[in-house]
Amino acid sequence: MASADRRHRAAVLGSPIAHSLSPVLHRAAYAELGLTHWTYDRFEVDEAGLAAFMAGLDATWAGLSLTMPLKRAVIPLLDSVSETAASVEAVNTVVLTEGGRRIGDNTDIPGMIAALRERGVEKTESAAVLGAGATASSALAALSEICTGPVTAYVRSRERGQEMRGWGERLDVDVRISDWAEAEQALRAPLVVATTPAGATDALAGAVPDRPGTLFDVLYEPWPTGLAAAWTARNGTVIGGLDLLVHQAVLQVEQMTGRSPAPLAAMRRAGGAALAAR
Repeated sequence: MASADRRHRAAVLGSPIAHSLSPVLHRAAYAELGLTHWTYDRFEVDEAGLAAFMAGLDATWAGLSLTMPLKRAVIPLLDSVSETAASVEAVNTVVLTEGGRRIGDNTDIPGMIAALRERGVEKTESAAVLGAGATASSALAALSEICTGPVTAYVRSRERGQEMRGWGERLDVDVRISDWAEAEQALRAPLVVATTPAGATDALAGAVPDRPGTLFDVLYEPWPTGLAAAWTARNGTVIGGLDLLVHQAVLQVEQMTGRSPAPLAAMRRAGGAALAAR
């Protein structure tokens, strides 16, 4: 556990990084917890510059948040990696111990589970995943904990489909592959996880069923997405990217500071206000 009465530094790294809400969330947590000696910044760091950046960290550093493209590139630079992070070969959290060790974890996966649980989704008989990128593998890892039946992934290419099948085998999830042209069918699933870039699901908004289940759209900007707005209009449950961002950040704050529970409500308010001001 880090000492609260001396200077501690933390930051988010990635490229691009200017859009990141992580500083807003973590600073709100520090303020609520009274951690006046803690600072949290952002740094533009790409894969080529990551090793040098980490080599320059001194004893004041307590932790790092990592976004793309660093989640896999950081793994060889760490002393240990949690089972959760290893399961998807992606680290979004590095805790720097007072003994000098670098410990990698993935809080996206438990963050997804916590965001779903907050909205009453404890278990689901089946699910659909829109997209097949890095976030989709984290979604499959989360679904391995709560989905008792098949997960259908809607993808744009055969290669992506093979990747998702591979992740399914690794995570012990029954993954079935459908072409993106059939994506409207996904909306009938009791749980739909949209992991695609902005605009990719807009064309599906008109196909939302009259009684939709739960939509977990990992985007937070722009918000709401066309699909999320249509889902809400039909009284479906919508979980957004800000929910995911806050829940994974709560876990990061707890790991980096040793203080628990982190102030979820204060962090969510700060994140919402920051987005509204953009």
